[in-house]
Amino acid sequence: MFSKKKILITGANGFIGSHLLSRLCENGADVYAVSRSGGGNWLHKDGLRWFQADLAETSAVRKILSEVKPDIIIHLASHVAGARDLGMVLPTFRSNLMSTVNLLTIASEIGCQRIVLTGSMEEPESADPEAIPSSPYAVAKWAGSAYARMFHALYRLPVTTLRVFMVYGPAQKDLRKLIPYVILSLLRKEPPKLADGKREIDWIYVDDVVEAFLAAARAPNIEGRTIDVGSGALVSIRTVVEHLVHIINPEILPLFGSIPIRPLEQVRVADLIHSKILLGWRPITSLETGLKKTVDWYERQLKE
Repeated sequence: MFSKKKILITGANGFIGSHLLSRLCENGADVYAVSRSGGGNWLHKDGLRWFQADLAETSAVRKILSEVKPDIIIHLASHVAGARDLGMVLPTFRSNLMSTVNLLTIASEIGCQRIVLTGSMEEPESADPEAIPSSPYAVAKWAGSAYARMFHALYRLPVTTLRVFMVYGPAQKDLRKLIPYVILSLLRKEPPKLADGKREIDWIYVDDVVEAFLAAARAPNIEGRTIDVGSGALVSIRTVVEHLVHIINPEILPLFGSIPIRPLEQVRVADLIHSKILLGWRPITSLETGLKKTVDWYERQLKE
């Protein structure tokens, strides 16, 4: 599928990045991976080279892109935290926006066939001039998407943004995220502490997200576009938690309402019509199947 293509993945040690890396290595792609923390257990795999770098440093981005000269760049590196704390502003700006602008700038200078950025469901609707981003993470992603459109319009950079909705699945490393937190609490026979659970979210299984990125790396005529990657359906947090309780231990009662609701929570659903037209992609994993696979993975980890 990507034979003789040099593919550079940033954030390759992250949740989506590690799944994408596995998929590309299985298919024999010529993969170059970037992470702030290095390659870990991947260092000695054939067909894969690691770079340890902070992409907020312009010189680091220039060095990597000049050396690799990638055909395709998939930019997943991000400080993924939706906290509203003032202390999140500068770290998120540096990790999420500076890194993106550096990558777009150097890629414009050196050239590539396609660059795929990772947007977020937390971004406000761009058509609303009064839109207020809900967090430092949301505004950094929103600005990154705007920069991508500018780089395409002004400098003809072949960049596409995938607006990714709420990803879940096996091997999610941030155990503060809702699904791993609830699963691990239930497996340990502890009632999870949650807000009221009323927020509705578009949940998308990680394998489907990986397929969307692969489609975006090769689909024709999508430059300058922002494309949704989600399930196309809204399901409340309470419903998801109840599914997990049913799978793991129906005797445990989650403590809904025991923590405060975060301000400015977004409720958005993915537009799958454009995803199908532009990428030829649709999700195939049902929420029930995805949750069961995720529970099975965490259960195995606890037993090892």
